[in-house]
Amino acid sequence: MRRAVLRVLARAALRLVRWRTAGEVPIRGVLVGAPHTSNWDWVLTQLLAWDSGVRIRLLVKESFFRGPMGPFMRATGAVSLDRDDPKATIDALLADAATDEAFLLGLAAEGTRSRAEYWKSGFYRISQQTGLPVTLAYLDRPSRTVGWGPTITLTGDVAADMDRIRAFYADKHGIRPELATVPRLREEDRRSW
Repeated sequence: MRRAVLRVLARAALRLVRWRTAGEVPIRGVLVGAPHTSNWDWVLTQLLAWDSGVRIRLLVKESFFRGPMGPFMRATGAVSLDRDDPKATIDALLADAATDEAFLLGLAAEGTRSRAEYWKSGFYRISQQTGLPVTLAYLDRPSRTVGWGPTITLTGDVAADMDRIRAFYADKHGIRPELATVPRLREEDRRSW
């Protein structure tokens, strides 16, 4: 019943703001959400999840859990992440992944809404450690689309995997495109993983 209500609310909200959803809903895996250039990205991602009938454990910086937003964030499935010490949170989520058949962990690989030099490699490491596939979720302001992109299995060849990811996101533009970070991991420059 709750999912049906959330789906109706999500569809009404998306229609109201003239956005649409697209793509095939993943059941299990690590979700990379990009481009991440605005706080509205979280809102659109939540509407996508509700419209699709799935629950995403979306990693969100801990400051969003302070005050009245905390209970709301937790109710939507958001998970507080202490950026200074993420290990405990990640370990708990990975334990859930081992037992939950509908496990979806969402990360904004850019790690910030501002332009940066590199993406964070956490999504890559989690996928490699768990064997979970990576789904490339996206939003694209020009087409007013929020959606599920392809689901890929990472090969361990960081440069080749990131080339595939870059190709997918090449034509996706965020709410504030000037703040987008090109999909690139620091490990690509080091040539070692």
